Amino acid sequence: MSEVTCREAINQALQEEFERDPNVFLLGEDVALYEGSFKVTRGLLARFGDRRVIDTPIAEAGIVGLACGAAMTGLRPVAELMTVNFGVVAFDQIFNHVAKARYMFGGKVAVPMVIRAPGGGGNQLGAQHSHSLEPMFLHCPGLRVVVPSVPADAKGLLKSAIRSDDPVMFLEHEGLYGTKGEVPDGEHLVPLGKADIKREGKDVTLIAVSKMVYVCLDAAKTLEKEGISAEVLDLRSLNPLDRDSLFTSVSKTRRAVTVEESWLTGGWGGEIAALLMENLFDDLDAPVLRVGGADVPMPYNRNLEIAAIPNPDAVVGKVLDMFG
Repeated sequence: MSEVTCREAINQALQEEFERDPNVFLLGEDVALYEGSFKVTRGLLARFGDRRVIDTPIAEAGIVGLACGAAMTGLRPVAELMTVNFGVVAFDQIFNHVAKARYMFGGKVAVPMVIRAPGGGGNQLGAQHSHSLEPMFLHCPGLRVVVPSVPADAKGLLKSAIRSDDPVMFLEHEGLYGTKGEVPDGEHLVPLGKADIKREGKDVTLIAVSKMVYVCLDAAKTLEKEGISAEVLDLRSLNPLDRDSLFTSVSKTRRAVTVEESWLTGGWGGEIAALLMENLFDDLDAPVLRVGGADVPMPYNRNLEIAAIPNPDAVVGKVLDMFG
């Protein structure tokens, strides 16, 4: 095991996949000379050259469209968007081409590409740079949606995403790049669509992805003092969704709370709640509850930004309401 940051773990995955497969290449704004806005692509240009690490104009639709065409002809592009909010500019390409091409060609064409995009709030980057848009991409059949939380998962999931023949939205939280954790040495793969229990518990399941996993872990420590044992389930990917692990955990605890940084209205938590109600209704001792981001554009003001993002106290309060 080696202790590295999420930033370093993603960089390791890119370097290893570049080394393993000459069809893998990277494109995006400032990914080469500047080494990425968050320095995730550090050293790639020097090691692999400008034919495989390509700086592009500020043109998100062009970046994604180029990657889509390259993938359809047999390459394995990794397209980086400077922030996930800019993915809205490329949404026509993502929704109408990347996600649909394999279906529209009757399976004769694969689209093996990854779109990496940082997002999430907490860094005072304003309303156009700070959102968690997982639900928007989850609503695109044919598109995988992967959301890692810890460095080991970030590395293993990205390597699996690059090797996938399906297009993958790989969503990275800006606030986690510096987070450290142990990553296995050598080849490390994490399969897409396999959730992970980050903390065992028996009274309630807290369901989260990305930075909200840490919020749930903090909430679980507080709940333990209240005599409530909380299990923290990190979904790791929303499509494919690990229904087996989800149902197994909630069947055991008989209670569930979804915790997401994305807006509560229309969020992925509502989909999880519906699945649990439809499939485990007789096993539940309480309705499935949801915690989510405030339904407002992300404020720039520090105090308002903090108030708009779910915190451990909000999770604790929701769980106590459930047991009250």
